[in-house]
Amino acid sequence: MLQISDLSYSIAGRPLFEGATATIPAGHKVGLVGKNGAGKTTLFRLIRGELALDSGALSLPSKARIGGVAQEVPSSSTSLIDTVLAADTERASLMAEADTATDPGRIAEVQARLADIDAWSAEARAATILRGLGFSPSDQLRPCSDYSGGWRMRVALAGVLFAQPDLLLLDEPTNYLDLEGALWLEAYLAKYPHTVLIISHDRGLLNRAVGGILHLENKELTYYQGPYDQFARQRAERLLIQAAEAKKQALRRDHLQSFVDRFKAKASKAKQAQSRVKMLEKMTPITAPEEARQMVFTFPTPEELSPPIVRLEGASTGYGGVEILRRMDLRIDQDDRIALLGKNGEGKSTLSKLLSDKLSVIEGKRTASSKLRIGYFAQHQVDELHIEETPLQHIQRVRPGEMPPKLRARLAGFGLMADQADTEVGRLSGGQKARLSLLLATIDAPHLLILDEPTNHLDIESREALVEALTAYSGAVVLVSHDMHLLSLVADRLWLVKDGNVAPYEGDLESYRALLLQKDTKPQKPNKTDKPKAPKPSRDQILALKSELRKCEERVSKIGQMQDKLAKKLADPALYEDDKKGELETWNKKYAEVMDGLDRAEAMWLAAQEKLDAAQKRA
Repeated sequence: MLQISDLSYSIAGRPLFEGATATIPAGHKVGLVGKNGAGKTTLFRLIRGELALDSGALSLPSKARIGGVAQEVPSSSTSLIDTVLAADTERASLMAEADTATDPGRIAEVQARLADIDAWSAEARAATILRGLGFSPSDQLRPCSDYSGGWRMRVALAGVLFAQPDLLLLDEPTNYLDLEGALWLEAYLAKYPHTVLIISHDRGLLNRAVGGILHLENKELTYYQGPYDQFARQRAERLLIQAAEAKKQALRRDHLQSFVDRFKAKASKAKQAQSRVKMLEKMTPITAPEEARQMVFTFPTPEELSPPIVRLEGASTGYGGVEILRRMDLRIDQDDRIALLGKNGEGKSTLSKLLSDKLSVIEGKRTASSKLRIGYFAQHQVDELHIEETPLQHIQRVRPGEMPPKLRARLAGFGLMADQADTEVGRLSGGQKARLSLLLATIDAPHLLILDEPTNHLDIESREALVEALTAYSGAVVLVSHDMHLLSLVADRLWLVKDGNVAPYEGDLESYRALLLQKDTKPQKPNKTDKPKAPKPSRDQILALKSELRKCEERVSKIGQMQDKLAKKLADPALYEDDKKGELETWNKKYAEVMDGLDRAEAMWLAAQEKLDAAQKRA
């Protein structure tokens, strides 16, 4: 259980928490929400002990392990699977000790602890997590240095999930995942065996993976039972009640104050007036809730073009003459709202580049309206903004003939008000940078808007504003996003990019989600008299079981060699002389301990062999 008691903390004299109190029960999954800059990430640092409290207390069970995603896994020659295995420091330490220990008693203890933490199935568990986050079995054997920062962040996430800390702290984990990875993470967190506290603006994740919401507002913490949508309803009702009570109290105050003002100088009413003054003094003020922020995106309106605005006919494309996508027959009309589905690496970005004319066809034909304007937003564009320039300078570059008042109005239409307009980009928040990039992508009133992960760094209010803007937008939209909420409200067509092909997906997003989360093969429907058959194991599961068996065999061999040495020692007749009774007792004890360790190792070996035999029969 995480207990937060009367917590206060300030940064540079600005209070972030004042008397904040909350209790997170053990094993609960909780979403931490609040405005950008409210102090959510700071709360994580306080929980980890990286910052010292001004006052109050944070308490956890004495031996509780706290885990979170590192900034990034460093580039190294270590393989992904070994990097993840090393994240469980206890297992790594015990495995190393098992290879070097010589004391029979300690060997038995190590073997028992390894069995307790299911160490022999660790590689299979690590491989499953990496597979869920988008790494194939061959990818998992490659060194970390082969991958970019975003992919190494996935490895860091895999490591902390594998280590299974008692309190798992996750800060926007879906920002570097695709839709498939985000959906896998939702399902994994829902079954996670310990406590989870997660900062997220992903409404789908907060609805499906957590059972409570911890809301940070006005420097206080309030815990709500239930997922995000339930929290939103409860909070709206609370705000309405608070507003009504504040209005009622204001009317009461006005009435009392009016009586005092009218009769305080009248002798016959002075006592009553004084009584009402005391009533006013005793009233605890009820503050009306602040108005919710009205986040906006104002997309300019393009003129209408004749359909289709883009057509692909037998089109193939790729890089360096190597085809990635083949024989595509697709069309886009100006009123289309299309979501691209498919695992990372299947070609969604390649298709986006082809549609936006950033990539040429290798075969076939791409035709587009002669007047077509295309807006393209991708996360890398946010990172490529000029950090030493202001947002105003950015749009002055693309609109040199416009006067500053009109340019400022454009910025305000994307929620970048006067202060942000004149602030260097390097000092803006991630959400503000994303707003600027969206403005630059849409400033020419494009007929086709291609958005690749547009919601990264946007808070929930901004995401809702983006939904409204895209719904009202009169151009075509092609979306790549891990945000199921955004896709479900905006997209009316789904294209699946898979195995080098692009085709309309006939189901809806929920059926696609179910498809991703189901096992590799569909189990056969059991007859009433038959037991259901186990699913066919995948290739990487077979390899993991073989690896587990090999390690068990090595353990049995090593302990067997130690048993032989002890047996030879015990066969020495000199050991049984009267003056050697104490030494004999010691060696017999060591032999018993080694035999106990051998029994355990052989049992695990037999279990591993049975698992492998059963899997190979089903394969």
